[in-house]
Amino acid sequence: MEKIYLSEIAKCLETECPVECEITEISTDTRNLPEGCLFIAIKGEKFNGHTFIEKAIEAGASAAVSEYQVGEAPCVVTDSTRGALLKIAAYYRRKFSPILVGVTGSVGKTTTKEMIALVLSEKYNTLKTQGNLNNEIGLPKTLFNLTSEHEAAVIEMGMNHFGEIDRLSKTADPTMAIITNIGFSHIENLGTQEGILKAKLEILNGMDKNAPLIINGDDPHLAPLKKSLDRPVYLYGVENEDCDFRAINISEKDGSTSFDLIWFDLLSEEKCICYSIKIEIPCVGIHNVMNAAAAFAVGMLNGLKSEEIFSALKKYKPDGMRQNIVRKGDNTVIIDCYNASPDSMKAALNVLSGMECKGRKIAVLGDMLELGEASETLHRLVGDYVSQYCPDMLFCYGREAAFIADQAQKSGINVFSSENKEEITEKIKQYIKSEDTILFKASRGMKLEEIINKLF
Repeated sequence: MEKIYLSEIAKCLETECPVECEITEISTDTRNLPEGCLFIAIKGEKFNGHTFIEKAIEAGASAAVSEYQVGEAPCVVTDSTRGALLKIAAYYRRKFSPILVGVTGSVGKTTTKEMIALVLSEKYNTLKTQGNLNNEIGLPKTLFNLTSEHEAAVIEMGMNHFGEIDRLSKTADPTMAIITNIGFSHIENLGTQEGILKAKLEILNGMDKNAPLIINGDDPHLAPLKKSLDRPVYLYGVENEDCDFRAINISEKDGSTSFDLIWFDLLSEEKCICYSIKIEIPCVGIHNVMNAAAAFAVGMLNGLKSEEIFSALKKYKPDGMRQNIVRKGDNTVIIDCYNASPDSMKAALNVLSGMECKGRKIAVLGDMLELGEASETLHRLVGDYVSQYCPDMLFCYGREAAFIADQAQKSGINVFSSENKEEITEKIKQYIKSEDTILFKASRGMKLEEIINKLF
């Protein structure tokens, strides 16, 4: 973070400044309070940052942002500290003029963000969202890392409810945006896929009217936006022949995927000039091809050469909890325990189905969370997906995953289901043999990695 003055912060919050001082860092956590930082006292369901203000000042914070005066501490008092965090981040972000790519979608946000950051880094000094800091607390923390040396930034935006992407986008001020897909994540709060689409489109609210939107052209909810939105819209995909950036001739081998990426002259009003390049990414799955195509589109729209993009994508490495394919003794293990939705379950099963395997193919699936009243229906949908890909054995862990098991069993799939983690771990241990390939996939809250650690 580059220094700003407390008076600037007070002015942007339209309140009084208790003392003038330089601020070189902003923190919401008393466990991380560098000398001279500004402490913002966030109130949550189970904690109240105001109780730590005096401790923060004693630890070296220069001042605090609070909703009421606390003792003799130098407090910038405002109506909402959560709102203040976004306002300060928006003020700070507008001190700089980087290419800023906003990334949202039901699934694939983080992988797409990582690939885009790799691509832009080939030409630009690029900042990116670290880990999964994509909410109203995490996004400002990323923006505070911007400096005048950054030429680009890739900012992930997540949400659970209507209005969240709106606030994030207005804070980040994207110069272009990506929507990866419209799935079922958070349907408990948003009601329908149409509701999810509406929430994701809030990303446009913080963008200039001429800022481009890049969307999944294979998604039936997103593809029509090409014709209905009054702004530049670019499609990427595999199946849709109308995509501006399209992956074809896809081939998987030894944990890598190669494909031809074709695209049209972006300056031409008609699709009359087509280009092509062979791309290779060190991961498998059609969803990763889609993510790479999205990153390619961002690169081309920001002046990179196709060869530079190819070089960048070859450097991608999957996150340890996101479809990480590893050898555990004599077994191949697909670790995909970060999140889960019907779309990502289908993608993971597709990866398992396409793997070369000397032994058997085993799927260990757990609950998909936050699906509300649609939970049984969507878990049964995953059961139908299992029947399409036909693993040799299916293990289901959790109360909701029992619906996956019941649906798959109707198609003759071998199934074992349990809500007891110790029981299912023991059953998997008894079943697996040398050279089997095992997929582990569930929502983060199911902690399937605990089963993996006990097995291997």
